[in-house]
Amino acid sequence: MTGISRRAFVAGAGAAGVAVTSPVAWAQASPGGDVHGDVLADAAMVWRRPPSGWQEGPFLGNGFLAAHVYQRPGEGNVLRFMLNHSLVQDQRGQWEAAIGYSRLPIGYLTLTFAGAVTAVDWRLDLEHAELSGTVTTSQGSVRLTALVLNQRDILLVSMEPSAGEEAAAWGFTPLPSSTTRTIRRPPEYTANPDPLIANGHVEQPMHAGGGYTSAWRELRDGGKRLLAATIVYGYPDSTGVDEAVRAVRQVLDGNPEAQILVHRHWWRRFYRRSLVSIPDKKLQRFYWIQLYKMASATRENAPVVTEWGPWFPEVGSSWTNIWWNLNVQVAYPLINASNHPELDAITTTFRKYHENLELNVQPGYRDGKSWALCHPGDRMLRPGPRYVGIPGVSPNDHTGNLTWAMHNVWLAHRHSMDAAVLKDVLYPILTGAIAYYDRFLVEGTDGKLHLPETRSPEYANASDATYDLSLIRWGCRTLLDTVERLRVDDPLAPRWREILDRLTPYHRNEQGVMIGADVPLAESHRHYSHLLWIYPLRESLDRTSFEHWASMRERWHGYSFAAASSMETLFGNPEEALSHLRFFIDGNVADNCAITPNTMYREGSNLAIESPLAAAQSLLDMLIQSHGGVVGVFPGVSATWADASVERLRTQGAFLVDASRSRGRTDWVRVTSEAGEPLRLRHGIEGPIEVHDERGGRLPYRGTETIEIPLRKGATAVVVRRGVRPSDPRDVPANASAPAWGLP
Repeated sequence: MTGISRRAFVAGAGAAGVAVTSPVAWAQASPGGDVHGDVLADAAMVWRRPPSGWQEGPFLGNGFLAAHVYQRPGEGNVLRFMLNHSLVQDQRGQWEAAIGYSRLPIGYLTLTFAGAVTAVDWRLDLEHAELSGTVTTSQGSVRLTALVLNQRDILLVSMEPSAGEEAAAWGFTPLPSSTTRTIRRPPEYTANPDPLIANGHVEQPMHAGGGYTSAWRELRDGGKRLLAATIVYGYPDSTGVDEAVRAVRQVLDGNPEAQILVHRHWWRRFYRRSLVSIPDKKLQRFYWIQLYKMASATRENAPVVTEWGPWFPEVGSSWTNIWWNLNVQVAYPLINASNHPELDAITTTFRKYHENLELNVQPGYRDGKSWALCHPGDRMLRPGPRYVGIPGVSPNDHTGNLTWAMHNVWLAHRHSMDAAVLKDVLYPILTGAIAYYDRFLVEGTDGKLHLPETRSPEYANASDATYDLSLIRWGCRTLLDTVERLRVDDPLAPRWREILDRLTPYHRNEQGVMIGADVPLAESHRHYSHLLWIYPLRESLDRTSFEHWASMRERWHGYSFAAASSMETLFGNPEEALSHLRFFIDGNVADNCAITPNTMYREGSNLAIESPLAAAQSLLDMLIQSHGGVVGVFPGVSATWADASVERLRTQGAFLVDASRSRGRTDWVRVTSEAGEPLRLRHGIEGPIEVHDERGGRLPYRGTETIEIPLRKGATAVVVRRGVRPSDPRDVPANASAPAWGLP
C-alpha cells in the first residue's frame, strides 16, 4: 500500500474538502518468512473476475464490524462494501427474538467509478486479514487495499486511481431498519423510523430507543485516498452518532499506520498458535480460511455467531438471530483443537447472561432451579415470548438446546482444564438444564424412567426421543464427574445416578436406534439428532444405526456430511471420512445446498455459516482425537496422505501436540502438558519407540500402542520411532494441484 503524506485532504460523501495534517502511512505487509507464512500465502483467496454477492465476495471482520465486497449484477460501475455489526439488533421484547430482537440491516458503502468495471485482480491475504488488488474499468484502474481493524471497529480502504478514474467517489446507502424475517411476523410489526442522513454519517433511530450510526470519512493526498468507516450501536439512550463521527475522525487524524501494525501483529500471532499441513492442498487452504473466517466472525467478548456471522446477506432471510438447536453447537468446536480459546464466545455468553435462561422457560413452569434455552434467541440469551416446550404437553425441538450448548462449554473446559469454567459456568448451568428434564421424567410400567413426547429436531415428535435421552445421559454423567473433580457433596448427585441407572434404553429396530418410541428413521434426515450419542457425545459406536442414516442422503446439508466424516473417523474408516468431507468442499449440491466459491455456504439462497466451520473440525478429527482420557495422533489419516505436519494442536486434558508423518508413517510425537493431567497417548508409531524429555533424557512409560507417561504440569514428552529425530514443523508436499479459493 502506498503511503499518504502528512498534508492531506478530507471529505465526506459529497463534502467540500479541507486541508488537515495527519500522520498517515500504510506500507505493504511483508510475508511471514516462516512455515506459517508459507502456508497462509498458499491459502490466500484470489479473484480474477468481479464477485456478484456474498456467495462469492471477499469478507472482512473482527467479530463485531464486518464487510463483504462485491459488484451487484447490473451495477456496471459500482462496487459495494456491505457493512454490518454483530451488536446491532432491535430491542422490542414484546415479540419473539427473531423479530423483536432481530439483527437489523444497516447499509452499504458504494464506490462508483467513472467507467464500467471490466476486471478485478484481488488477493485476500489471510495472514494480515487484508484485501488488496486492482479494479480495471473502461476508463482506467484503481488500486485498493481494505481491512477491518482487529482492535477497533473501523473499516479502512486505501485507494489510488489512475488517470481516467480520478472521479471515483464513495457513497452510502442505508437499508430499511426492519427484520427480514417473515415467519410469524405479527401484523402490528412496523419498521424502525426512517434514518437521518447527514454529510458523512447516517443515524438510524429505533422505536425501542437508541439506535445505530454509520459514519465514514475520506482523507486525500493528491491521487492517494484513505477512507475510514464505522458503525456504532447505542441502546437505550444513544444512537451512537457522536461516537461514530469521532471514531473515524480520530483514526484519520491520528496515525493509521500504527493502528494497522497493531492489527497485523494480532493476526500474525493468531495463526501461530497452531499449524496444520496436509498433502490435500484444497482441503488445507479451506481449513486455514475457516480459521480466518472464525476469527473474523467471533471473539470471546463478541456475540455468539448468528447464521450469518457478523455479516449481512443484503436481502437477509428469516434466520435473524442465534439458532441453538445445532447451528451454534457445530460452529464452535474447531476453536478447541486449533488452540484458539480467545474465540470462545459461548462460554463467555453463558457466564455473563445465564440469569436470562429462566426467561426461556414457560412462565407457569419457572421455579428458579430449572433452566432451558430457546431458539432463536439473542446474544443475551433472551427469547422474547417464545419458550422451550413442555414434554408431553407442548413439545418442541428446543428441549435439548441448553444441554447441548453445555457440551460446548464442557469441551472448552476439557481442552483448557480451567477450573473456573467448570465451577462457575458448566456446573450450575448444566445442573439447571438437567433439572428441567428431570421435572418431566416419569416411571413406566417397566420400572424405567421415560420422557414424554418432545420433538427430535427437524424430524418428528416422539416419546423417549433419542436426542433428548442421549443429552440427559451425557449431562448426568458429566455432572457426577464434575462434583467429583470439584470435591462437592451435591445433594442432587444421588438423583443423577438414579437417572443413569433407570433411564430407558434407546428404542431400536432392525435398522438400529430409532428417533424415539415407535418412530423409526424412515427418510433422509439432515440433523442427525438421533445419533448425537455417537458424535459428538461419544457415548458408544453403532455401525448399523450410522449406515441406516447414511443410506439416505437426499436431504443432507453441509453439516451432515461433516458429521458423517467425523463419525467415519471414529469408526476407523479414514477413506470414507475423507470422501464425505471432499464431497462437501468440492461444491457438490445436495438438497439445493452447497459451499460457495469463497467458502461460505448457502442453503437455498440463504447464508448459513456453520457447515464449513463444522467441516474444518472434521479435518481436525482426522488429525487428533482426545476422548475418554486417551490422546490419539493421526487417528483418521487417509492413505493418500503420505505426509502430515501439525504443531500445538490442543487436546482434552490441556495437552499441546506436535507430530510429523512422512512416507506413510508417523515419525514422532511431542506432547506438552499445561495442567498435569494423566497422559495416555495412542501415538501411532510403528515399531520400537523411544520416549524422552526435551533435553533427551529418558522418560518412563507403560504400554505399547497406547502408552502412559507421567507428565507434570509444564513438562514435555517426545515419542519417536527408534533412530528418528524430531524435525521442524513444515508445509508438506502436495499430492495434487488445486486452484485457489475465490474466483481464480
